[in-house]
Amino acid sequence: MGATLLGPVGESESMWAQAARLTAALIGFAERWLAPLLFLAIRLWMASIFFRSGLLKIEDLDGAIFLFTAVHPVPFVPPWLAAYLATAIELLCSTLLAVGLAARFAALPMLAMALVIQFVVGANDPAFYQTEHYYWMFLLALIVTKGPGRLSLDHLLAQRLGHS
Repeated sequence: MGATLLGPVGESESMWAQAARLTAALIGFAERWLAPLLFLAIRLWMASIFFRSGLLKIEDLDGAIFLFTAVHPVPFVPPWLAAYLATAIELLCSTLLAVGLAARFAALPMLAMALVIQFVVGANDPAFYQTEHYYWMFLLALIVTKGPGRLSLDHLLAQRLGHS
């Protein structure tokens, strides 16, 4: 009986069984070590996009209100309210998302904003109808449905509180 990186190998173990064990080991490695890094990268990427947009708005709130008045109005929402809500969501939710605290809840309004940008504003102004928004929606929906991953404050708090 021989041995491999995956443990002992019997003489009768087929090449297919060895391949299956290797595949299972690689998947386990990816789930344990690569997935948390991927979720962290997704959170940081989405957070940076929204945070930078929020900073631009807060630096010039009058300009942001003008944008929501004349350039890309949001139906049924007064421009001043749209500007303040967008700024607050972009700054607060992106910060929470970056550190992974209440990440699922933080990603929800960001997802809603991406939907509005793509399907409401984009329907009225083709300049805002961009494929990139679909990436944002899919990545934010991933955080909403699967959580922020192991490299997050949510995960750390869940471990401290005895939850999985």
